[in-house]
Order: sequence, then structure tokens, then C-alpha cells
Amino acid sequence: MKKILLAFIFGTLLYSCSITKIGSNAFRYFDENNVEITKAKFNKIRSTNKLLDIPGDSANQKKLTLREKRGKITNRALVESLLEKEINRDIDSNKPIVIVYYPGNDPCNSSNSATKESRKIWFEHLEDGVSQIAKTKPIYIYKEKGGLEKYDGILTWHKDPEGTIEKLFFEYHYPCHSFVVISKDGNYISYFGEFMKEYVWEATQLMSN
Repeated sequence: MKKILLAFIFGTLLYSCSITKIGSNAFRYFDENNVEITKAKFNKIRSTNKLLDIPGDSANQKKLTLREKRGKITNRALVESLLEKEINRDIDSNKPIVIVYYPGNDPCNSSNSATKESRKIWFEHLEDGVSQIAKTKPIYIYKEKGGLEKYDGILTWHKDPEGTIEKLFFEYHYPCHSFVVISKDGNYISYFGEFMKEYVWEATQLMSN
């Protein structure tokens, strides 16, 4: 009888611990306003591709974030100075700064099936459009270098100086790569995650006025 009682108590404790563990590890989902929503609603919103999903405040949370942000930095001159030192060329203070930002390897940018030639054509087209709009050229900045070998012979990437670009514009690791365009007055438009060339051109046009 004593053995049966002990086995029952042990089983109850084991079951209780399992339930607690499952409950604490269950994923929670939040919208862009940090309001908790169901997984089904989360996936439905995410499927529109108008918002991205990023890690939440703990390992078992995911939340949605808007793909575009507009704001203003207080010291564009400092950003210019840091970038000039890194890329070893002058930046025109009267023209927008166009930055393509690579956060490091992730499932999005490592699974891209584009060939070297198609990648080269895409970025040449991007640069032609930026040049026509603002007579400037994009600056390619990375946080972590892993995975950039696929751009060898196509683009020259530069290390984010003192992590400045990440701190100012890219709070999270957004998938693939992102971009930001900064006007001469410090106003900016940033776009998170994989983007079309047209988005960069539109932002460059807006930040040129």
C-alpha cells in the first residue's frame, strides 16, 4: 500500500511539473502594438507581408512589427564622419545617404536562389536608379560578415562603424537585409526586411526634397 501511495505521489508531481513546463514554454503572439493575439490571427496578418515577425521579450514570444519607419536623427554630420572613415571616401552633405544593411546570416538571405549574375544585375539596376534620382551611390553596411561571400566581385561591404547604423535604425535582426535613406537634414525612411528596388528609389526621391 505504501509503495502504491509513493508511486501515486511521484506520478502526480511529475505530471504537475510537465504541465508547468509546457505552460511556461507555450508560444505567445503579439501584434505591432504589443497586444497579445492568437497564433491564427498572427499568421493571418503575417501572411499579408505588410508586417514582419521578430522575437518578443522572451524566447517563447513573437511579435509583429511595421516594415517602414520614419524619423529624424539629431546629428547627421557624425554619421557622415563615421561612414567616411569606414568607406574611405567623402559623402556629400547636401545629398541623401542611402544605406543597404546586412544583419548577418539568416534563413532568408542564406536560402536565396539567385545566381551571381542575376544578383549583379539587380544591384546595378538599383544603383542606376539611385544615381538618376540623387546623383549618389548606396553604401553597403554589414553587422556580421557571414554569408557575404556570395557578393564577392559584385559589391563591397563595410563594417558598421561602432555599430552606429544598427543602433540608430535597426533595433532587431530583420530578415534578409534592410535599407535606410537619410536626408541632408537628418530625416530618414527605413524599411525592414527584404525589399524591392522601387522602395529604395521612392525613399530616395522623398529624402531628396
